[in-house]
Amino acid sequence: MTSKAFNHELIVELARELDRAEQTRERVRPFSVRYPDMTIEDAYRINQAWVDLKLARGQTVYGHKIGLTSRAMQQAAGITEPDYGTLLDDMVFEQGADVPCGRFITPKVEIELAFVLGRRLEGPQATIFDVLNATDYVLPAIEIIDSRIHPKDPETGAARKVLDTISDNAANAGIIIGGLPVRPDSLDMRRTGAMLSRNGVIEETGLAAGVLNHPANGVAWLVRQLAPWGQALEAGEVVLGGSFTRPVEGVAGDVFNADFGALGSIGFRFV
Repeated sequence: MTSKAFNHELIVELARELDRAEQTRERVRPFSVRYPDMTIEDAYRINQAWVDLKLARGQTVYGHKIGLTSRAMQQAAGITEPDYGTLLDDMVFEQGADVPCGRFITPKVEIELAFVLGRRLEGPQATIFDVLNATDYVLPAIEIIDSRIHPKDPETGAARKVLDTISDNAANAGIIIGGLPVRPDSLDMRRTGAMLSRNGVIEETGLAAGVLNHPANGVAWLVRQLAPWGQALEAGEVVLGGSFTRPVEGVAGDVFNADFGALGSIGFRFV
């Protein structure tokens, strides 16, 4: 349900605020504080309006991401389901690249599995089996997340809510994929693990089962969420299934490496 206050003009205005915040690297006040009647539907409308602004400038859809997939992160955010956002082509960095830290506000790094789709996925009844059948291959991924909204409102001290994160395109900022592409039926995806190191020190470890018991469950959830909007996941798109580690902050000079064992390693450096 959408709030009466959130007409089209306000939705676009708030999307433009986020766009300016990303470009100037100056955060905005939480929308949930400024508009207490805001709903999750309002947040997704802002999310889509911001993506539309970028598409109008010539950017293209690279894929999608699912966030807040682990039980711990959901409890911290006070929600019972994940959120999602759109990955755009300018968010993609090469494996081993030097990533400009100045492009972000406070970047954080997560590790997850990426699904590369071989055919379209759509519909309100999508299941994990549909996802596995539609996936060409799975491979290691690093996601860089960032926030264009203050963690706490500078005027009231109130903390931002999941509504703000959803509006903020689910904190999308960057993606790196690499390692060994594998067919989804050639590995025990639940038990696939990874270690995330920063400057040679292991900061986080985890198993992919931490993502809704199976990362493909998250992709199926996303397909069902997109259905009421008349949207789908398209062949060739990359879908990040959700992080199975906590985010690790990075600054210029930090070198990150994600070791996925038999699936290989990927990394990059903030400069």
